[in-house]
Amino acid sequence: MPPNLTGYYRFVSQENMDNYLRALDINVVLRKLVCLLKPDKEIIHTGDHMVIRTITSLRDYVMDFDIGVQFEENLEPVDGRKCQTTVSWEGDQLVCKQLGEKRNRGWRHWLEGNRLHLRMTAEDEVCVQVFQKVK
Repeated sequence: MPPNLTGYYRFVSQENMDNYLRALDINVVLRKLVCLLKPDKEIIHTGDHMVIRTITSLRDYVMDFDIGVQFEENLEPVDGRKCQTTVSWEGDQLVCKQLGEKRNRGWRHWLEGNRLHLRMTAEDEVCVQVFQKVK
């Protein structure tokens, strides 16, 4: 049975965000701004339904989805694109595949103790963020 990810998580660290954003064709000014942000995550996990809220001082981004059900994700606030997104479990990891203009786009979340890990990919770039559970 997969873990329940419900909780509020504070930003701890990130690696390779600038190159990841460059792979998404984000302009240099926005890349520099995003690299300065320290987002929090709020996850509500109820059965096969999840809401993942990424909270920043600039803007929030909300993903509301059912596990295993493909939906059109509007990523226009992020990089101006839409894609077909499916989120599913692979063992204890929540895995998202985003089909669209960019190859190998997606992410995965997993827990190690009270730390939430996020590995985001686009093209050949990988960005890793770590968050600490606070409630």
